[in-house]
Amino acid sequence: MFLNNVEVEETFAEAFPMYSTRFLITAKNRRWALTAARVATGFATSIIMSPAEAGIEALVSEKYTPDGRPGVLVQIYHRSIPELKFQVLSRIGQCVLTCPTTAVFDGLRKVKRKMKVGDAIGKFGDGFQYVEDRDGMKLWHIPVMEGEFIIEDTLGVVKAVAGGNIIILAKDLDSGLEAAETAVKTIRNKCRNVILPFPGGIVRSGSKVGSMKYPKLAATTNHLFCPTLKDKVKETMLPKDVNCVYEIVINGLRFDDVLLAMGVGIVAASEINGVVKITATNFGGKLGPYKLFTREAVEKAREKFG
Repeated sequence: MFLNNVEVEETFAEAFPMYSTRFLITAKNRRWALTAARVATGFATSIIMSPAEAGIEALVSEKYTPDGRPGVLVQIYHRSIPELKFQVLSRIGQCVLTCPTTAVFDGLRKVKRKMKVGDAIGKFGDGFQYVEDRDGMKLWHIPVMEGEFIIEDTLGVVKAVAGGNIIILAKDLDSGLEAAETAVKTIRNKCRNVILPFPGGIVRSGSKVGSMKYPKLAATTNHLFCPTLKDKVKETMLPKDVNCVYEIVINGLRFDDVLLAMGVGIVAASEINGVVKITATNFGGKLGPYKLFTREAVEKAREKFG
């Protein structure tokens, strides 16, 4: 398959199930909402070594938030609900409660499975906290030196999809980085319910499952896509004219959300001069049960956006 004279390999990204929650941080202005969201989603690129996977999904206008203030939607992922809850409590308690003017509301209001967080965070109030029922929401009010921190009692939890990906093969660093940046920007502008957990949405150090030399390691560099090794590794996946490779990893609340984001990213990256090939990575079922095919992703993106 070719897009804009760029080969798109007909393969699939291999993704795996994780539990996810999504919550809305509001604040007096967008700057403080973003500050809290960025800190709360820090050190959360890959569950391989990070304590969670997390990221910012979207900005939300004050027209659509429960308290009429600017907001930011964030998502956090983990292998189990207890591990997810610990991360949520830690990150809200240390990164959002502490940030000026913020409040927290459920971002998955319609889902049935809920995780209680308000009463645990509320204990910071040392007995001075209280509960308010407002517009169908149970809200905890926690006294702080600025005034009050408000947090909804429960947050929705879903079984989500993590590890969707596309890999961009380019002639040089400049064209590769431009293509990756363009793909990230387009995904963020067009797609909802997904996050790109790596720095700036881009991965330069794609990994493979396990190690050929160090048995105890869970993951090591994906040597098949390393340009400096293409003359040293017989099974290299890189054409001779490829000297830069970037990966974009996508987590989403639903399979179709991730598939659409993959397609949007592929189409956007294919429009950049210097891109040689776009593919995805999988490990023969070792990583997870979900298969997100590149052709289906592109067709889904074209169907929705033309």
